[in-house]
Amino acid sequence: MSFNNTNTDILIAGAFAAFTVDVLVYPLDTIKTRLQSPDYKRLYTKSSTNALPRSLFRGLYQGIGSVILATIPSSGAFFTTYEGTKSILSHTSLPTPITHSVASSAGELVSCFILTPAEVLKQNAQMVSHPQRSPSSNKIFEGNATILALRKFNSPTQLWRGYTALAGRNLPFTAMQFPMFEHLRTSIQTYRKRKGIATGSMWEAALVTAVSAALAGSVAAVITTPIDVVKTRIMLSAADSDQPRGETQQKAVKAIEAQGRDAKAEIEKAQQAARGGRAGGLAVGREIWRTEGVKGLFRGGALRGVWTALGSGLYLGVYESGRRYLEGRRVGVAEGLRVE
Repeated sequence: MSFNNTNTDILIAGAFAAFTVDVLVYPLDTIKTRLQSPDYKRLYTKSSTNALPRSLFRGLYQGIGSVILATIPSSGAFFTTYEGTKSILSHTSLPTPITHSVASSAGELVSCFILTPAEVLKQNAQMVSHPQRSPSSNKIFEGNATILALRKFNSPTQLWRGYTALAGRNLPFTAMQFPMFEHLRTSIQTYRKRKGIATGSMWEAALVTAVSAALAGSVAAVITTPIDVVKTRIMLSAADSDQPRGETQQKAVKAIEAQGRDAKAEIEKAQQAARGGRAGGLAVGREIWRTEGVKGLFRGGALRGVWTALGSGLYLGVYESGRRYLEGRRVGVAEGLRVE
Protein backbone atom coordinates (compact mmCIF):
# COMPACT_ATOMS: atom_id res chain seq x y z
CA MET A 1 0.00 0.00 0.00
CA SER A 2 1.25 3.50 -0.82
CA PHE A 3 0.93 6.00 2.00
CA ASN A 4 0.10 9.56 1.01
CA ASN A 5 -0.61 11.50 4.16
CA THR A 6 -2.37 14.82 4.45
CA ASN A 7 -0.86 17.63 6.53
CA THR A 8 -3.52 16.88 9.15
CA ASP A 9 -2.33 13.27 9.42
CA ILE A 10 1.25 14.45 9.86
CA LEU A 11 0.33 17.11 12.44
CA ILE A 12 -1.74 14.69 14.54
CA ALA A 13 0.84 11.89 14.37
CA GLY A 14 3.68 14.28 15.24
CA ALA A 15 1.78 15.80 18.15
CA PHE A 16 0.85 12.40 19.60
CA ALA A 17 4.44 11.20 19.26
CA ALA A 18 5.75 14.32 21.05
CA PHE A 19 3.27 13.93 23.91
CA THR A 20 4.18 10.25 24.39
CA VAL A 21 7.92 10.95 24.52
CA ASP A 22 7.56 13.96 26.83
CA VAL A 23 5.64 11.95 29.42
CA LEU A 24 7.79 8.82 29.34
CA VAL A 25 11.38 10.08 29.12
CA TYR A 26 11.14 13.58 30.65
CA PRO A 27 12.76 12.49 33.97
CA LEU A 28 15.97 11.54 32.12
CA ASP A 29 16.03 14.97 30.48
CA THR A 30 15.71 16.64 33.90
CA ILE A 31 18.66 14.66 35.27
CA LYS A 32 20.71 15.54 32.17
CA THR A 33 19.99 19.26 32.62
CA ARG A 34 21.10 19.12 36.26
CA LEU A 35 24.29 17.25 35.37
CA GLN A 36 25.17 19.87 32.74
CA SER A 37 24.37 22.93 34.89
CA PRO A 38 27.23 25.16 36.10
CA ASP A 39 26.09 24.54 39.70
CA TYR A 40 26.20 20.76 39.36
CA LYS A 41 28.99 20.19 41.92
CA ARG A 42 27.54 22.59 44.47
CA LEU A 43 23.96 21.34 44.23
CA TYR A 44 24.22 17.69 43.27
CA THR A 45 27.39 16.22 44.75
CA LYS A 46 28.51 15.59 48.31
CA SER A 47 31.94 17.12 48.77
CA SER A 48 32.99 14.46 51.26
CA THR A 49 32.13 11.40 49.18
CA ASN A 50 31.38 12.76 45.66
CA ALA A 51 28.21 10.65 45.84
CA LEU A 52 25.01 11.79 44.14
CA PRO A 53 22.46 13.15 46.64
CA ARG A 54 18.75 12.42 46.51
CA SER A 55 18.06 16.00 45.44
CA LEU A 56 19.31 15.10 41.95
CA PHE A 57 16.32 12.78 41.56
CA ARG A 58 13.62 14.99 43.10
CA GLY A 59 11.05 16.88 41.07
CA LEU A 60 11.89 15.03 37.86
CA TYR A 61 8.73 16.28 36.14
CA GLN A 62 9.28 19.96 36.99
CA GLY A 63 8.51 22.18 33.98
CA ILE A 64 6.82 19.49 31.88
CA GLY A 65 3.63 21.49 31.39
CA SER A 66 5.22 24.23 29.31
CA VAL A 67 7.06 21.67 27.19
CA ILE A 68 3.95 19.64 26.39
CA LEU A 69 2.10 22.78 25.33
CA ALA A 70 4.95 23.80 23.00
CA THR A 71 6.24 20.47 21.67
CA ILE A 72 2.86 19.39 20.33
CA PRO A 73 2.63 22.27 17.79
CA SER A 74 6.42 22.39 17.25
CA SER A 75 6.58 18.67 16.45
CA GLY A 76 3.67 18.94 14.06
CA ALA A 77 5.41 21.88 12.39
CA PHE A 78 8.68 19.95 12.17
CA PHE A 79 7.18 16.89 10.45
CA THR A 80 5.02 18.97 8.12
CA THR A 81 8.06 20.99 7.03
CA TYR A 82 10.31 17.89 6.89
CA GLU A 83 7.93 15.80 4.78
CA GLY A 84 7.07 18.75 2.51
CA THR A 85 10.71 19.74 1.93
CA LYS A 86 11.72 16.11 1.38
CA SER A 87 8.95 15.70 -1.19
CA ILE A 88 10.06 18.82 -3.09
CA LEU A 89 13.75 17.91 -3.04
CA SER A 90 13.05 14.32 -4.13
CA HIS A 91 12.39 15.68 -7.63
CA THR A 92 15.88 17.21 -7.82
CA SER A 93 19.26 15.61 -8.52
CA LEU A 94 20.48 16.05 -4.92
CA PRO A 95 21.90 12.92 -3.26
CA THR A 96 19.42 11.30 -0.86
CA PRO A 97 21.48 11.99 2.32
CA ILE A 98 21.71 15.69 1.39
CA THR A 99 17.95 15.78 0.77
CA HIS A 100 17.28 14.34 4.21
CA SER A 101 19.75 16.71 5.89
CA VAL A 102 18.27 19.81 4.23
CA ALA A 103 14.70 18.71 4.95
CA SER A 104 15.41 17.98 8.62
CA SER A 105 17.29 21.27 9.02
CA ALA A 106 14.38 23.22 7.56
CA GLY A 107 12.03 21.43 9.92
CA GLU A 108 14.24 22.24 12.91
CA LEU A 109 14.41 25.97 12.14
CA VAL A 110 10.62 26.15 12.16
CA SER A 111 10.27 23.89 15.20
CA CYS A 112 12.89 25.76 17.28
CA PHE A 113 11.11 29.06 16.71
CA ILE A 114 8.02 27.65 18.42
CA LEU A 115 9.86 25.61 21.06
CA THR A 116 12.51 28.04 22.37
CA PRO A 117 10.48 29.90 25.06
CA ALA A 118 9.19 26.64 26.53
CA GLU A 119 12.67 25.06 26.41
CA VAL A 120 14.23 28.01 28.26
CA LEU A 121 11.43 27.96 30.85
CA LYS A 122 11.62 24.17 31.19
CA GLN A 123 15.34 24.04 31.89
CA ASN A 124 15.12 26.81 34.49
CA ALA A 125 12.17 25.01 36.11
CA GLN A 126 14.16 21.77 36.21
CA MET A 127 16.75 23.54 38.37
CA VAL A 128 14.28 24.89 40.95
CA SER A 129 15.09 23.33 44.31
CA HIS A 130 12.27 21.68 46.23
CA PRO A 131 9.29 23.76 45.10
CA GLN A 132 6.95 23.43 48.07
CA ARG A 133 3.69 25.16 48.80
CA SER A 134 3.22 26.78 52.18
CA PRO A 135 0.45 25.03 54.18
CA SER A 136 -1.04 28.40 55.14
CA SER A 137 -1.03 29.77 51.61
CA ASN A 138 -4.20 30.07 49.54
CA LYS A 139 -2.32 30.65 46.30
CA ILE A 140 -2.89 27.71 43.99
CA PHE A 141 0.36 28.04 42.04
CA GLU A 142 2.70 28.98 44.89
CA GLY A 143 5.62 26.54 44.87
CA ASN A 144 5.01 25.47 41.26
CA ALA A 145 8.44 25.10 39.62
CA THR A 146 7.34 26.59 36.29
CA ILE A 147 5.81 29.66 37.97
CA LEU A 148 8.88 30.13 40.15
CA ALA A 149 11.13 29.91 37.07
CA LEU A 150 8.94 32.34 35.13
CA ARG A 151 9.26 34.93 37.90
CA LYS A 152 13.01 35.08 37.27
CA PHE A 153 12.43 36.68 33.86
CA ASN A 154 12.03 40.45 33.67
CA SER A 155 10.96 40.53 30.03
CA PRO A 156 9.29 38.06 27.62
CA THR A 157 12.15 38.62 25.17
CA GLN A 158 14.50 36.80 27.58
CA LEU A 159 12.62 33.59 26.81
CA TRP A 160 13.79 33.82 23.19
CA ARG A 161 17.50 34.29 23.92
CA GLY A 162 18.13 30.59 23.61
CA TYR A 163 16.91 30.32 19.99
CA THR A 164 20.35 30.34 18.35
CA ALA A 165 21.66 27.93 21.00
CA LEU A 166 18.74 25.53 20.48
CA ALA A 167 18.96 25.74 16.69
CA GLY A 168 22.76 25.45 16.91
CA ARG A 169 22.36 22.14 18.74
CA ASN A 170 19.41 20.71 16.81
CA LEU A 171 20.62 21.51 13.29
CA PRO A 172 23.82 19.40 13.40
CA PHE A 173 22.01 16.74 15.41
CA THR A 174 19.18 16.26 12.91
CA ALA A 175 21.54 16.71 9.96
CA MET A 176 23.42 13.66 11.26
CA GLN A 177 20.50 11.67 12.66
CA PHE A 178 18.02 11.71 9.79
CA PRO A 179 20.33 10.55 6.96
CA MET A 180 21.54 7.72 9.24
CA PHE A 181 17.97 6.97 10.27
CA GLU A 182 16.61 6.84 6.70
CA HIS A 183 19.57 4.70 5.56
CA LEU A 184 19.17 2.24 8.45
CA ARG A 185 15.42 1.99 7.96
CA THR A 186 15.75 1.37 4.22
CA SER A 187 18.50 -1.21 4.80
CA ILE A 188 16.47 -3.12 7.39
CA GLN A 189 13.35 -3.08 5.23
CA THR A 190 15.34 -4.28 2.19
CA TYR A 191 16.93 -7.07 4.23
CA ARG A 192 13.55 -8.27 5.54
CA LYS A 193 12.06 -8.27 2.05
CA ARG A 194 15.04 -10.18 0.65
CA LYS A 195 14.69 -12.80 3.39
CA GLY A 196 10.96 -13.06 2.79
CA ILE A 197 10.05 -12.11 6.38
CA ALA A 198 8.54 -8.68 5.72
CA THR A 199 4.86 -8.45 6.67
CA GLY A 200 4.13 -4.89 5.59
CA SER A 201 2.10 -4.33 8.75
CA MET A 202 1.84 -1.10 10.65
CA TRP A 203 3.54 -2.67 13.68
CA GLU A 204 6.48 -3.90 11.63
CA ALA A 205 6.93 -0.42 10.18
CA ALA A 206 6.79 1.10 13.68
CA LEU A 207 9.36 -1.36 15.09
CA VAL A 208 11.79 -0.93 12.19
CA THR A 209 11.43 2.84 12.45
CA ALA A 210 11.95 2.80 16.23
CA VAL A 211 15.11 0.65 16.06
CA SER A 212 16.59 2.76 13.25
CA ALA A 213 15.80 6.02 15.02
CA ALA A 214 17.22 4.80 18.34
CA LEU A 215 20.54 3.75 16.79
CA ALA A 216 20.93 6.89 14.69
CA GLY A 217 19.79 9.18 17.50
CA SER A 218 22.15 7.79 20.12
CA VAL A 219 25.19 8.21 17.85
CA ALA A 220 24.24 11.77 16.88
CA ALA A 221 23.46 12.63 20.51
CA VAL A 222 26.86 11.59 21.88
CA ILE A 223 28.71 13.44 19.10
CA THR A 224 26.76 16.67 19.70
CA THR A 225 26.94 16.58 23.52
CA PRO A 226 29.36 19.58 23.75
CA ILE A 227 26.86 21.71 21.83
CA ASP A 228 24.09 20.50 24.14
CA VAL A 229 26.12 21.47 27.23
CA VAL A 230 26.67 24.97 25.81
CA LYS A 231 22.96 25.24 25.00
CA THR A 232 22.02 24.25 28.56
CA ARG A 233 24.39 26.83 30.08
CA ILE A 234 23.04 29.63 27.86
CA MET A 235 19.41 28.79 28.61
CA LEU A 236 19.99 28.52 32.36
CA SER A 237 21.59 31.97 32.37
CA ALA A 238 18.91 33.60 30.17
CA ALA A 239 16.87 34.77 33.16
CA ASP A 240 19.91 36.43 34.73
CA SER A 241 21.03 38.35 31.65
CA ASP A 242 19.23 41.54 32.71
CA GLN A 243 20.42 42.53 36.19
CA PRO A 244 18.90 45.20 38.46
CA ARG A 245 20.64 48.57 38.72
CA GLY A 246 20.58 51.59 41.06
CA GLU A 247 17.81 51.64 43.66
CA THR A 248 16.56 48.22 42.58
CA GLN A 249 20.01 46.74 43.18
CA GLN A 250 20.23 48.38 46.60
CA LYS A 251 16.93 46.80 47.58
CA ALA A 252 18.22 43.45 46.37
CA VAL A 253 21.38 43.84 48.50
CA LYS A 254 19.32 44.66 51.62
CA ALA A 255 17.03 41.71 51.01
CA ILE A 256 19.99 39.32 50.66
CA GLU A 257 21.74 40.68 53.76
CA ALA A 258 18.51 40.47 55.76
CA GLN A 259 18.58 36.73 55.14
CA GLY A 260 22.12 36.50 56.50
CA ARG A 261 23.72 35.77 53.12
CA ASP A 262 26.80 37.30 51.47
CA ALA A 263 25.31 39.96 49.18
CA LYS A 264 28.59 40.81 47.44
CA ALA A 265 29.31 37.18 46.51
CA GLU A 266 25.78 36.60 45.23
CA ILE A 267 25.78 39.78 43.14
CA GLU A 268 29.13 38.86 41.58
CA LYS A 269 27.79 35.43 40.75
CA ALA A 270 24.66 37.00 39.21
CA GLN A 271 26.81 39.34 37.12
CA GLN A 272 28.87 36.39 35.87
CA ALA A 273 25.65 34.65 34.94
CA ALA A 274 24.51 37.79 33.16
CA ARG A 275 27.69 37.86 31.08
CA GLY A 276 27.09 34.18 30.28
CA GLY A 277 23.54 34.96 29.18
CA ARG A 278 24.82 37.52 26.67
CA ALA A 279 27.86 35.52 25.59
CA GLY A 280 27.77 33.57 22.37
CA GLY A 281 28.05 29.83 22.11
CA LEU A 282 31.77 29.88 21.29
CA ALA A 283 32.57 32.03 24.32
CA VAL A 284 30.57 29.76 26.62
CA GLY A 285 32.23 26.69 25.11
CA ARG A 286 35.72 28.15 25.63
CA GLU A 287 34.90 28.94 29.25
CA ILE A 288 33.72 25.37 29.89
CA TRP A 289 36.88 24.04 28.21
CA ARG A 290 39.07 26.36 30.32
CA THR A 291 37.45 25.56 33.67
CA GLU A 292 36.27 21.95 33.24
CA GLY A 293 38.16 20.53 30.27
CA VAL A 294 36.88 17.87 27.87
CA LYS A 295 35.01 16.16 30.69
CA GLY A 296 32.91 19.28 31.21
CA LEU A 297 32.00 19.51 27.52
CA PHE A 298 30.85 15.88 27.48
CA ARG A 299 29.10 15.93 30.86
CA GLY A 300 25.85 14.00 30.63
CA GLY A 301 26.85 12.51 27.27
CA ALA A 302 26.13 8.88 28.21
CA LEU A 303 22.76 9.81 29.70
CA ARG A 304 22.00 11.95 26.65
CA GLY A 305 22.77 8.97 24.40
CA VAL A 306 20.41 6.70 26.36
CA TRP A 307 17.73 9.39 26.62
CA THR A 308 17.90 10.11 22.89
CA ALA A 309 17.84 6.42 21.95
CA LEU A 310 14.66 5.93 23.97
CA GLY A 311 13.18 9.26 22.94
CA SER A 312 13.95 9.01 19.23
CA GLY A 313 12.84 5.40 19.06
CA LEU A 314 9.52 6.16 20.73
CA TYR A 315 9.10 9.47 18.92
CA LEU A 316 9.58 8.27 15.36
CA GLY A 317 8.10 4.84 16.06
CA VAL A 318 4.88 6.35 17.40
CA TYR A 319 4.90 8.94 14.62
CA GLU A 320 5.24 6.30 11.90
CA SER A 321 2.55 4.01 13.33
CA GLY A 322 0.22 6.97 13.91
CA ARG A 323 0.80 8.29 10.41
CA ARG A 324 0.04 4.91 8.84
CA TYR A 325 -2.97 4.32 11.06
CA LEU A 326 -4.51 7.66 10.14
CA GLU A 327 -3.81 7.11 6.44
CA GLY A 328 -5.28 3.60 6.51
CA ARG A 329 -8.33 4.78 8.43
CA ARG A 330 -8.92 7.67 6.02
CA VAL A 331 -8.53 5.41 2.96
CA GLY A 332 -10.88 2.85 4.53
CA VAL A 333 -13.55 5.47 5.16
CA ALA A 334 -13.23 6.82 1.61
CA GLU A 335 -13.54 3.32 0.12
CA GLY A 336 -16.61 2.66 2.29
CA LEU A 337 -18.26 5.82 1.03
CA ARG A 338 -17.55 4.84 -2.57
CA VAL A 339 -19.16 1.43 -2.04
CA GLU A 340 -22.26 3.03 -0.58
